[in-house]
Amino acid sequence: MGARPRRTQIEADAKRFEELKADLARIGYFSKGTLQARMVKCGKSKCPCGVDPKRRHGPYFEWTYKAQGKTISVRLTARTAPLFQAASTQYRKLKSTLARLEKLSRQAITRLAEQADSDSPQ
Repeated sequence: MGARPRRTQIEADAKRFEELKADLARIGYFSKGTLQARMVKCGKSKCPCGVDPKRRHGPYFEWTYKAQGKTISVRLTARTAPLFQAASTQYRKLKSTLARLEKLSRQAITRLAEQADSDSPQ
């Protein structure tokens, strides 16, 4: 590969890297974890929820995450559940963006190393 195309690719790498960094700056509050909406049976013998799954009680929201090797579950209200769902979405976005930054960095470093080797007299 000639010096011209390599320089162009290095410039493209730098531009894309800055775009991905800007994406990171736009990420809001984040947290790993899972939000679940559960429909439950109450256990009362005469309650229709015991025989008809469509008549179960709920939804009841629960946020589950790991901390220091332990699973933590937190009950949420219907009003707060969307906050935690959004935080989970932001966490996945963060992980995806970081993975793309790492891959791009690896490629850019390789190109920069190749350029340094080709620019130096042997």
